[in-house]
Amino acid sequence: MRTYNGIERPDHTPDMISELKADEVFVFGSNLAGMHGGGAAFTAWKKFGAVMGCGVGLRGQSYAIPTMQGGVETIKPYVDEFISFASSHPELFFFVTRIGCGIAGFRDKEIAPLFSEAVDLVNVCLPESFLRVLR
Repeated sequence: MRTYNGIERPDHTPDMISELKADEVFVFGSNLAGMHGGGAAFTAWKKFGAVMGCGVGLRGQSYAIPTMQGGVETIKPYVDEFISFASSHPELFFFVTRIGCGIAGFRDKEIAPLFSEAVDLVNVCLPESFLRVLR
């Protein structure tokens, strides 16, 4: 466990997230069209304020990173944008899910390296499988 903004947080993103504290954000893989019909995207839409038709960025307590538009190289700019956003919003704590590793069909070893610059961000929590790849 770690403490951020006076609240105890896990060392890695839990496998299942069903509720968030007021300052927490659910980071999920989406498609550019913002059709959140399955997986973590569906959870983001049903529970955390993701908006149908919006496939990129912060909406409610969710942050969409597109993963369905091509190869890993097409995901990287969106991950870089997220890392920059998280760096400039220390008032928020981000739970990154295994983006791209479900419906999009990528493996942890392909996606985790995109988050290498997020490892040292104290307000970003990565999945344990990503951390294993990065360490």
